[in-house]
Amino acid sequence: MNGTIISQASLDMHVKTAASKGTEDSPELRSAIKEELVNREIMAQEAVKQGFDKLPETISQFELAKQTVLVNAFLQNYLINHPISEDLIKQEFENIKKTTGGKEYNTRHILVKTESEAKSIAAQLKKKGKFEELAKKHSLDQGSRDNGGALGWALPGNFTPTFADALVSLKKDGVSEPVKSEAGWHLIKQEGVRDFKFPDYRDVKGNILKRLQQQAILKAVADMRAKAKIE
Repeated sequence: MNGTIISQASLDMHVKTAASKGTEDSPELRSAIKEELVNREIMAQEAVKQGFDKLPETISQFELAKQTVLVNAFLQNYLINHPISEDLIKQEFENIKKTTGGKEYNTRHILVKTESEAKSIAAQLKKKGKFEELAKKHSLDQGSRDNGGALGWALPGNFTPTFADALVSLKKDGVSEPVKSEAGWHLIKQEGVRDFKFPDYRDVKGNILKRLQQQAILKAVADMRAKAKIE
């Protein structure tokens, strides 16, 4: 293209990207990608002619793109050289099973800002006030308020420890005393308990692997930050 070579490596990289998204490699795909690369090169050359490559915002985007490529290269190399073993994945699987427990609870809650507000609502409940109506009127949790505070079926481990402890101690249709969390004060209603069947190892292995990889990367970054001079 006007003296600029579009390399086979560039074509192959785009084919690989398309294949990763489910598109089958074929002569038609390669031809379409080749045409797209030609069009992109034409536009890029014209942008340079018009001086867009000298604009401050363009230069900043160049630097950001370079950084993104380097970060991705680092991450790929790190994961290749620090693989997560099958034994470690299985160990994490067993740890999750232990902490999850065998029961899940159908839960509602009302979230308010202060303990006094929670006590006031608790007093209304004792006078036959309806939990769902009070949740719609008072709860600060926008995700559940319109549904009468309904959180649906959930494992205790999905909640903060104080919330979970209060939940598991309740009988069916029981309501807790005010419970404090970082979000505020809760009144919790337990509407049912059922056995929870933990997924098979093969069904969650991929998610556990990703989680362990993320943890490993975060630790590596933390170690590098500790050695870096940050002003």
